[in-house]
Amino acid sequence: MTPEELCERLMSFALRVARMAEALPGGLVASNAAGQIVRSSSSAASNYRASQRGRSHKDFASKVGIALEEADETAFWLEYIVRYGFVEESRMRELCQEADELVRILATIRKRTRE
Repeated sequence: MTPEELCERLMSFALRVARMAEALPGGLVASNAAGQIVRSSSSAASNYRASQRGRSHKDFASKVGIALEEADETAFWLEYIVRYGFVEESRMRELCQEADELVRILATIRKRTRE
């Protein structure tokens, strides 16, 4: 996968997460989860994109690390939303799987960057 393809995959993921968050009910807990998951998923996408424009190897590694943390946080919020009962697990399976895959991809990039 090229860096451009990963940028697009992260953007598409962030948009899918945002659409899911828009469909959550309007209570306090759901609103908090929706806000958190929209921020973390879009931050993963924007930080990886920024890593591609990094001024140095250290800057690249830092941005990839932030993207990884945000992707992992998104995975947390997806699980939280399912466990709270806002959305059935079967309807979230694809998003959860994509979050896990993105976390693994970003972790591999970070590991290789450190070597």
